[in-house]
Amino acid sequence: MEFVIITGMSGAGKSQAMKALEDMGYYCMDNLPPALLPKFAELCNQSKRNIEKVAVVVDIRGGVFFVDLFEGLEELNEQGIKYSILYLDALDQVLIKRYKELRRPHPLNPKGGILDGILEERELLKEVKNRADYIIDTSKFSIGMLKEEIYKIFLEGIELSKLTISVTSFGFKHGILLDADIVLDVRFIPNPYYIPELKDLTGEDEKVREYVFQWEQTNIFVDKLMDMLLYLIPYYIKEGKTQLIVGIGCTGGKHRSVAIADEIAIRLEEYGHRAIASHRDCKL
Repeated sequence: MEFVIITGMSGAGKSQAMKALEDMGYYCMDNLPPALLPKFAELCNQSKRNIEKVAVVVDIRGGVFFVDLFEGLEELNEQGIKYSILYLDALDQVLIKRYKELRRPHPLNPKGGILDGILEERELLKEVKNRADYIIDTSKFSIGMLKEEIYKIFLEGIELSKLTISVTSFGFKHGILLDADIVLDVRFIPNPYYIPELKDLTGEDEKVREYVFQWEQTNIFVDKLMDMLLYLIPYYIKEGKTQLIVGIGCTGGKHRSVAIADEIAIRLEEYGHRAIASHRDCKL
């Protein structure tokens, strides 16, 4: 029997991950107290329904029962049940934004600040995260992108790095990318904005991309940036980082930075890294 334990930060997408696994034929259970993991696994094994794939969500909604998680995992080992832990995470500011949009309090601090609850939860989940088999940082993910990641892991069996690299374009005139780990300025490249037939397009259009990459300095810059990222990524992974945000900035965030961010993400994917391109100011 395949047994998947979904856990992680509140607001990071555990429910959506469970729905994706349910669509893949997993028998799913939400908010299972950790102490009941061994018993639930035993019931599934003995079921006449011939349940072969199981996914359960275990998180801090279990309250004091969450301290029983490691005992429950040890009992699964004793029963000979192989399990994997899928950990969902997101940046603090992203989680705060999601809570505010839903107008929900944090479950650990229902009458206090959201950030206080998030920080407390991170501390509680630190050891669980360290033991996770798969970590997905959903900070830049849509529901569709999260579902695609789940499919890659559990349907296609692709071994994915625990580090998600978000290559994000932005425009300096709209403010610097505050959550970036690395920021690159590409305003040295000739600006398509001043070409009448390109002005109203974006870096996602082929004509703009061709214009941006016709310049030697663009291609040299991208090659050197790739060399730097490929050198740094193993060290970020070694340090336990799960989300690396690379900001690519131009003046307005519509043309040069967009084309280059897309190219960097494509190249990183070709090297086997989990990379996504996002564009903060492209539609402004």
